[in-house]
Amino acid sequence: MDTTENISVQKIWSILEEVCDPEVPVLTVIDLGIVRDVKITKANGDEAIEVVITPTYSGCPAMDVIRMNIRMVLLQHGFKNVQVTTILSPAWTTDWMTEAGKQKLRAYGIAPPNPKQQVCDMQLFAEHEAVQCPHCNSYNTRRVSEFGSTACKALFQCNDCQEPFDYFKCY
Repeated sequence: MDTTENISVQKIWSILEEVCDPEVPVLTVIDLGIVRDVKITKANGDEAIEVVITPTYSGCPAMDVIRMNIRMVLLQHGFKNVQVTTILSPAWTTDWMTEAGKQKLRAYGIAPPNPKQQVCDMQLFAEHEAVQCPHCNSYNTRRVSEFGSTACKALFQCNDCQEPFDYFKCY
């Protein structure tokens, strides 16, 4: 890849930071880690941009809007030939989220995903996961429902401040 292509790829990544998740508008597609690659090809003097994305889960209803918004923002910046490619493998994981994205979730009132536990004993994954309340920082919380405002979140309530909150599930 030559220097001009590197600058163009960096520019595309920078532009993609303008594309917000329609379900959690404080997060960008970069924060979520769903953008896997940006490719620029040149044929007959024309540049073609390909943005490769992986959905947070295969049935995510926001992906059509995200694909459209990626295409729209690149068109607004003068890129005419834009393709958005979806890949499902490897499957998206919350490990791909940026630390800045996790902090944005907390500030928005959604508990960010806990780090994945690296253990071999399934008994340690029993009924209750310790989830920190994004309002008062207490770990004295309980899961109210496996599903919150969207399928990728669970509904929790803090036993100390009594506030309900979504928890972005760990995948």
